[in-house]
Amino acid sequence: MGLLDRFKKIRDGLNKTRSTLVDKVTRVISGKTKIDDELIEEIEGALLASDMGFDTTQKIIGDIRTRVKSDGFEDVRMLKTLLKEEISKYLNASNGTDVPGAKPFVIMVVGVNGVGKTTTVGKLAHNFKEEGKEVLIAAADTFRAAANEQLKIWADRAGVDIIQQRPGTDPGAVAFDAVNAAKARGADVVLIDTAGRLHTKTNLMEELKKIRRVIQKVIPEAPHEVFLVLDAVTGQNGLVQARQFMAAASVTGIVLTKLDGTAKGGIVVAISQELNLPVKYIGVGEGIDDLQPFDKKVFVDALFSEKLADGKDDDE
Repeated sequence: MGLLDRFKKIRDGLNKTRSTLVDKVTRVISGKTKIDDELIEEIEGALLASDMGFDTTQKIIGDIRTRVKSDGFEDVRMLKTLLKEEISKYLNASNGTDVPGAKPFVIMVVGVNGVGKTTTVGKLAHNFKEEGKEVLIAAADTFRAAANEQLKIWADRAGVDIIQQRPGTDPGAVAFDAVNAAKARGADVVLIDTAGRLHTKTNLMEELKKIRRVIQKVIPEAPHEVFLVLDAVTGQNGLVQARQFMAAASVTGIVLTKLDGTAKGGIVVAISQELNLPVKYIGVGEGIDDLQPFDKKVFVDALFSEKLADGKDDDE
């Protein structure tokens, strides 16, 4: 997928957020000639409405006030530029994942049920396969009856192999077998799907720790990445989930799904800033190629992108 296609896909996925944040900013500055306290307060309301969170919003607004005062900004036409720059400053992004010399490179994918975790594993497999990597999926969510079937469908769509066992099997055993198989086959990447809820009395976080320990018997430094999948539609509740998983699973990055389904895409900024974790990928659609590596410049440019009166894209 070319850069322009990727940009348009992300921009289209941000339509609802744009209407909440950027369109509101456009409306409140219409007819204004000067940046004043009343105008900045209205911008603050737009940021909060986009689910940027109270703390992050206060930091952005505080910075804007400081720059307006210290740099002498008065022209309202500068406000969008200021806002873009300040939002960018609070985004912590790594633009996807580079697979270095470690082989296999093990990625453990965690998150509660319903956030799109299994779908994310399938789309990640597709992304890596498109990069020419040999990928193996481990179906370690053995507690949910439909999980294996769903993951098998995605593995087939991505054209990669899957290691799975019967429902109820110890998840650690599946992860162990998958990492061993990847080593034997010379695979580049192992994606380990994990449970988001257990149907037993076993604590989920303890189960995730156990999977880590089992993997490390094969590759001591693995997993090399732990992706936490969050649903953008849940907004601030995602921050609560994230803190729980961070404590138990040593999360290294965030995958934010269903961004196209919410008007509150500001949660990307809140998650990045408040958790001090990089956003690795964002989901902007249901297609297999709709999981995009997160690039903060592309994200902010797409968020503030507009269409011309003739309906053509402003980049055409």
